[in-house]
Amino acid sequence: MFLPTTLEEVESLGWHQLDVVLITGDSYVDSPFIGTAVIGKVLLQHGYRVGVIAQPDIQSEIDITRLGEPLLFWGVTSGSVDSMVANYTATGKRRKHDDYTPGGLNTRRPDRAVIVYSNLIRRFFKHTVPIVLGGIEASLRRIPHYDCWSNSIRRSILFDAKADILIYGMGERAVLSLADKLKRHESFTENRGICYIAGSARSDYIAMEPFEKVSDDPQSFSRMFHIFYKNNDSVTATGLCQKHGARYLIHTPSCPPLSQSEMDAVHDLNFERDLHPYYRKQGEVRALETIRFSISTHRGCYGECNFCAIAVHQGRTVQWRSQVSILREVKEITSHPAFKGIISDVGGPTANMYGFECRKKQVKGACSDKRCLYPEICDHLRVDHRQQINLLRTIREIKAVRHVFVASGIRYDLILSDQKNGLKYLTEVVHHHTSGQMKIAPEHTENEVLDLMGKPGMDSLVEFKRLFDAICKTSGKQLYLTYYFMVAHPGCTEAHVGRLKTFVSRHLHLIPEQVQVFTPTPSTVSTLVYHTGVDMISGAPVFCEKQVKKKEKQKRMLLI
Repeated sequence: MFLPTTLEEVESLGWHQLDVVLITGDSYVDSPFIGTAVIGKVLLQHGYRVGVIAQPDIQSEIDITRLGEPLLFWGVTSGSVDSMVANYTATGKRRKHDDYTPGGLNTRRPDRAVIVYSNLIRRFFKHTVPIVLGGIEASLRRIPHYDCWSNSIRRSILFDAKADILIYGMGERAVLSLADKLKRHESFTENRGICYIAGSARSDYIAMEPFEKVSDDPQSFSRMFHIFYKNNDSVTATGLCQKHGARYLIHTPSCPPLSQSEMDAVHDLNFERDLHPYYRKQGEVRALETIRFSISTHRGCYGECNFCAIAVHQGRTVQWRSQVSILREVKEITSHPAFKGIISDVGGPTANMYGFECRKKQVKGACSDKRCLYPEICDHLRVDHRQQINLLRTIREIKAVRHVFVASGIRYDLILSDQKNGLKYLTEVVHHHTSGQMKIAPEHTENEVLDLMGKPGMDSLVEFKRLFDAICKTSGKQLYLTYYFMVAHPGCTEAHVGRLKTFVSRHLHLIPEQVQVFTPTPSTVSTLVYHTGVDMISGAPVFCEKQVKKKEKQKRMLLI
């Protein structure tokens, strides 16, 4: 079933008032890939009455008051994408299209959507139940952060949104605990995975330097970020507190990731895999084409690329679903009336991280002094693609499935490090699970830039391409590698781009097509370097291109 979006739908369920109303910057697509749908269905499964208001009109009360006031809390999210990333390119141009808006035009998601929606609620419900922020925009802006769109350090979004609570990371566990506390009229201050505002500091938490200091002093900001980043792992994290004016931001330790059985339970929920009829009349949602018949196999990423927010939002520990659960979802998909035999993707943040993780990390938490994949793959990770091979083979055997693709990006260094099953996995994917092109993301070729990105060197890329080409030749398939590159990342000069272009021409025999300009998104290591001009690890100065025209020039240099 869909979650209700109108009072008529609420009444048809025999409900008189909702417990929770979720406000989102996306249209309402009921899918396990959409955070609003997942949180709503998890709450519903546990007995809470939940409704959704998608992309409300911010100029009037028509939408925001449509479902009335909830009993427990309002849940506010920008949607699947940070609203500023959704609305602007890396060089500041307004985006014309939005894949999560009916009709595709970028006309329904306001800038800083979390703040706008929270203020909209306060405007029409003066003294209301708690406003709870969640999703990627809130999660990455939960502490003071560099905001490239205003070129300033902004305080925690909790203060600017005038909200009461913020749930960060993957929120199922935190939102259920919070709903239970609010229902029982109990204190939620010991709940993990949340931030809230208090009148005093907590002596049992780490005190970070005040907002007023970190906003004026890059070194102070850097010290704050180091503390924040170090305390992201649920096994080892300590709570944080920070003065903002006369009040304090309280940041409780993160929630443990869902267990396999808990992840299975989430994906066993009844998702319609469709756009809600109330919004369907406004047009088609392009994102639905990609996610409708895709399978999410795992969460988290131990790649920990410096420019990527996944490590801070989903976490550095990979948790995967059972094969039984995934096959159950595939069989459910095959009964969908719109299914034509093609599974668009079987993967996650990175496709080939399913089925293995560092046992030490699972018990003691992520290492504070080294990373899983950089500068080289840690021996404790024990890379093994066997479970992924078995999973893909089993899905192929389901009669109603004509094709099953791996469209998520692949870490080629993981394949090369797996002496037993890496080549088998690559052969399997090339023969059966690649639709024309395989996506990989070397991002750059120059070691000075790759080191600042936390990415591997080019030897592994050249070796991977050799293996890929050999398998394609043997199989008789005309397949290609799609390479994703990034320019204007901290440390990247025009000279680096020139050498990058020479490398891809000489060794990859192509002119790149997939090139993006680095976007300094909140709470990433690369954004810290961009703001401070200093390497987070060594403390050495780093060149950062900040002129828009020169960023665009770097991109043109690579594309021409």
